[in-house]
Amino acid sequence: MPVRIRLQRHGKKGKPFYWIVAADSRAKRDGKFLEKLGIYNPNTDPATIDLNVDNSVQWLDKGAQPSHTAKRILSYKGVLLKHHLQGGVRKGALTEEQAEEKFQAWVSEKEKAIANKTSSLEKAQADAKAKALEAEKEVNEKRAQAAAEAEAAELAEAEAANEEVQAEATPEAEVTEVAEATETAEAAPEAEAPAAETTEEAAPEESAKEE
Repeated sequence: MPVRIRLQRHGKKGKPFYWIVAADSRAKRDGKFLEKLGIYNPNTDPATIDLNVDNSVQWLDKGAQPSHTAKRILSYKGVLLKHHLQGGVRKGALTEEQAEEKFQAWVSEKEKAIANKTSSLEKAQADAKAKALEAEKEVNEKRAQAAAEAEAAELAEAEAANEEVQAEATPEAEVTEVAEATETAEAAPEAEAPAAETTEEAAPEESAKEE
């Protein structure tokens, strides 16, 4: 029975994750499998891979063929390296201890590289967040400044309108005062005229008495 190591899809639409399984190559992709070897979740950064290395090596020893994606995952986790080292042990080129020592050294280097990548990603995320906060702060300051300028412009416009109203009202008051003064001046001679006539009329009467 030909065995294939491949991915079996799970999860919801748009956010899938996968089981890494050893299955009959004639079975459906998401059908029955012989053994679950691990999981692969590409939704995280970096991707999450949990794999049983020893069982994967055993299936490779039995002749199982990985799919293209599964092969990349097995290589990433060191399964192909350990399978190669086990071949060297079978040929007598290496002892079990030497093979395990080489594999553990590789695992240590790999873990350091992953840790550095994770650290750099976290730093990049922190920097991006700080830049976003700074940009938001700058936008808020510009908005506040624009609002203050708009308020000052409205206040200046209101003051200018008030001054115009006062300027238009002043000539009317002056015209009213002038009109009132003119009416008063015209009324004064009329009041004095009867007195003069009375004086002129009284003078002939006095002359007649003297005669």
